[in-house]
Formats: sequence, structure tokens, C-alpha cells
Amino acid sequence: MGTRGDTSPVVEWLADGARSAPASQDVLAQLCDGLLACGIPLARAAVFVQTLHPDIMGRSFRWRPGEPVAVAEAGFEVLQSSQHLDNPSGHVRNRGIAVRRRLADPGCPMDYPLLHELRADGITDYFAAPLRFTNDEVHFASFATLQPGGFTDAEFAGLEAVINPLARIAEIRALRRTAGNLLNTYVGRHAGERILAGQIRRGHTETIHAALWLSDMRGFTPLADSMAPARLIGLLDRFFDCQVEAIHAHEGEVLKFIGDGLFAIFPTGASRSADDVCRAALAAARAARERLATFEAEQEAQGFPAPRHGLALHLGEVLYGNIGGADRLDFTCIGPAVNLAARMEKLTAELGRRIVASREFAAHCGAELTPLGEFALRGFGVAHAVFGLPDESGEQCRSR
Repeated sequence: MGTRGDTSPVVEWLADGARSAPASQDVLAQLCDGLLACGIPLARAAVFVQTLHPDIMGRSFRWRPGEPVAVAEAGFEVLQSSQHLDNPSGHVRNRGIAVRRRLADPGCPMDYPLLHELRADGITDYFAAPLRFTNDEVHFASFATLQPGGFTDAEFAGLEAVINPLARIAEIRALRRTAGNLLNTYVGRHAGERILAGQIRRGHTETIHAALWLSDMRGFTPLADSMAPARLIGLLDRFFDCQVEAIHAHEGEVLKFIGDGLFAIFPTGASRSADDVCRAALAAARAARERLATFEAEQEAQGFPAPRHGLALHLGEVLYGNIGGADRLDFTCIGPAVNLAARMEKLTAELGRRIVASREFAAHCGAELTPLGEFALRGFGVAHAVFGLPDESGEQCRSR
């Protein structure tokens, strides 16, 4: 048994990589349990780490004895909120200076709104420290106690001793999460998982069976000529949002955006048959069509041109993996099935339809799709049967 307040076992555990804690919340839980075992009378603790994500500014972790660690995500607006700027979290992150308030002392400065809440809860001592990363970013950790008189000098020294090794662990975990966030954002979740697992060699591909989704915005060139660049980007973002939300809701994966086009896949697998993925892709297509119809109506009501879309659905085998130059790769799908879907998408304008599908795809959707005829597709030696939704007609789609 070490001296009360001696946190060297916790420091050694952190220096060894906190390997018994697989998730970030487990790090905080085991850290606090370890501090309690060292005689540090913790009543609560929190860590906030900023991340690199298009929608999420950072994540907070809050520990209380006997409770699971609470994890919350914060948007970018938090950085400008009074809740952040007027409290120790803002002070510590913006100035890089630790804050300690002995709330048990009647003369303790009550210079942050949070301190009044803590004193009302019986907290007697509060310590907020910067977690400095090696790139000079400053993140945040805090500890508090209910012990009469607050932390002793030895206990406080024990807390200070864990701050730097905790910062190293927080940085390592944050870098891993940032890498995952960036890969998920730019190449898709499943592709990102494969890349992080080491599938990064050029030519590393595998054959997969999947429902393919290729969509495009009709009349993009005249729209681009008639709009300010900022508004055009906003229109594209909303156009893609209508589709991406529907694709993800039905377990598809967006692989890439190609100008005003979108390419997504719904892979088959042990738990998802061809029937499952085709019906899911068609349900996503219907949902996206409804979202886009609402968007188009809003655009027209505001006096702006409404973007139309065409979407082709196909089922087939594709090569899935790393393709590209020696030092610039793309994780994507290629093959005749992709080419066929791309050619079919061009038919949507000719047929005045929003959604068309191949025979291979339609075979798994029962009466949900109806034959439209056989069509010659550029680059293919034989005509291909094309199917559409019974509730679409060429005249209706042309008139919209």
C-alpha cells in the first residue's frame, strides 16, 4: 500500500498506454477508479477533447462514482457560448492556465458561474487543468471533491502528477478518432475501416456483390451559370443531403461525389441477401425522391430554378479497393456493372423518369418495378432491359 495521495500506479498505467481501457470513456472510468484506490477522494471528474469532424467540435466525458461515464458531443457553437467562455473550461482552453478554487474557504473567489453550482452541490475543492497536446492544442480536464477542507497538499500533488501522462493518452486516442472521422467523412465508413485495418496497398482489391446507386443532377451546367458560387455550393450540399441521409438510413455507403453526381453501394453479405439490399436501395431511392421533391418545391416557391435528379439502380459484381497513382489512391468500385449503371443513369432524362433500374436489380423487387423496354447503351453490344417505378410517368417527370 503506497502513501495516501501517491498516484504513481496510475501514472505508470497511463505511461503504459492505458491498455486495459479500450474506449475513451473507459480511460476516464479506470483513471478515476485508480485515483480512488490511491486515496484521492474524487467526487466527480470531466475531460473535454476537441476533435476534427465537420459537425462535431469535440466530446466531453463526465465521471461520477458508481455511474457509467457520460459521453456527449458538442457542436462548434459551444466555443462561442457563455457557458463555455464564462467558465473554467473556456479559461483553461483559451489561456492554457490551470484553475483551482477551494470552495470550502469562505473567501474563495466565486468568479465563474459554475462555482456557485458546485458549492451548492457540496463540492469543497475544484481543479481544472489544461491537457496540452504535442502540437500545442489545449484541451481540458477537471477534478472535484466533497472532502471537508478540500484536497490535501499530497492529494493535490497526486492529481497534478497524472495531468501530463493523461494528456498523452488523450492525444493518442484523439488522433485515432480523428483519423477514423476523416476517413469516414471522405471515403465512407466501411472503406475507412478497411484502410485503418491496413488495406492501403495499390491494387489491393476484392470482388464484392452489391446494389449500385448512381445519381446525377439534371441541368447542372445552366444552374451553375445562373447562380453565385456560394449559393451553388449550398444547393449542391442540400441536394446531396437529401440522398445521403436516405442511403445511410438504409445501410448503404456513399463512396464518392463526382461533381454533381453521387455513387453509393449496398453490399450483400452473410446477413444481407440480394433481395435485402435491392429492396433497401429502392426504399432509399423512394425516400430520397420525396426529400428532393420537397427541396425542389421550396426552390420554386422562392423563385429559384429547381434541381432535378436522375438515379440508376443496378445489381452486380464490382472490384472494391485501392486504385490510383503511386502516391494518390482512391478507395472505390470499378467494373462493367458500374459502367452499366452510369449509362442507365443517362436514360433518366431521355425517359423523363427520376429512377430507373436494371433487370438484375428489378428481379429482387417483385412488383415494385415495372418494365419500360429495352434500350441500347453506349459501350454495350446488346440492348438492356430497363425498369421504372409504377408511380412515375415520363410526362409527369418531364413536366416537373
